[in-house]
Amino acid sequence: MSNLNWAIVGPGGIAHQFADAMTKEGRTVHAVGARNKEKGEAFAKEYGIGLVYDDFDALFADENIDAVYISTPHSNHYEYMMKAVQNGKHILVEKAITVSSRELEAVLQVSREKKVVVMEAMTIFHMPLYAKLKEIAVEKKLGALKMIQVSFGSAKPNDPSNRFFSMDLAGGALLDIGTYALSFARYFLSEKPTEVLSTAKKYETGVDEQSGILLRNAQDEMATISLTFRAKMPKRGIVAYENGFLTVDDFPRADRAMLTYTNGESEEITAGDTASALQYEIRDMEKNIANGENPLSELTEDVVEIMTKVRSDWGIEFPFEK
Repeated sequence: MSNLNWAIVGPGGIAHQFADAMTKEGRTVHAVGARNKEKGEAFAKEYGIGLVYDDFDALFADENIDAVYISTPHSNHYEYMMKAVQNGKHILVEKAITVSSRELEAVLQVSREKKVVVMEAMTIFHMPLYAKLKEIAVEKKLGALKMIQVSFGSAKPNDPSNRFFSMDLAGGALLDIGTYALSFARYFLSEKPTEVLSTAKKYETGVDEQSGILLRNAQDEMATISLTFRAKMPKRGIVAYENGFLTVDDFPRADRAMLTYTNGESEEITAGDTASALQYEIRDMEKNIANGENPLSELTEDVVEIMTKVRSDWGIEFPFEK
């Protein structure tokens, strides 16, 4: 659907990647919204965007805009998502799509009334490699799924003023990197977890610094998630079946995986291109708009539900939620 008029809200680092992806897809961006007008104008000049809004309400009300990409901090995703869908806009939203299930369900309810598509820009759900790995799993050549292990560690500077540790900006490892790890696990689990156990260490500002999360569903498939914001760990996902296991390194935008059988034999699985990660999101979004649906929305809802539960268990509530 190349005739869609897109707008970008929040011209930060990931928005530059998105604008580049739009260019590679032969698309143009109709408008950009930025609280800082000068920043918005600089972004618009770089990507040949005709309209700059420093009033987001005016952007959402623009009848010429069909779809909006939201890449602001996730602390205000809900506000902008709700305004966008109320104005009949399709929305592609950076992770974490919302900070809670309550927020997500409220937006989805309006989106159903307005008949617009809401999709999270979760690369894992759109990379061609994962579709190929899912096909291998469905073939049952590997047997039943038993265990998933996912690790993601990012060594952030020990600085309480850093946005990653800000309670006001919904900081913490869970919503920033944990959403990737949980999305990886949920993608391969055949059903949503019915049991969720966790433990967390808080940073001095009150957000989660590191955590361990254990998932189990009715099929007795299990997943363990390890997260930290103060140490580097490989972005590695391992999916273990009765007859072999899949290893995916740098899993958020992976284009290759290793399949190792229990007899020691192995083979590399490849599909897609890491560099095209955001292009796959754009293609899926436009396809979903054309079809009037988002088949991956259930996975997104399940991941947000897990994050909502564990954050509640940890006693972490952001100021804007009170």
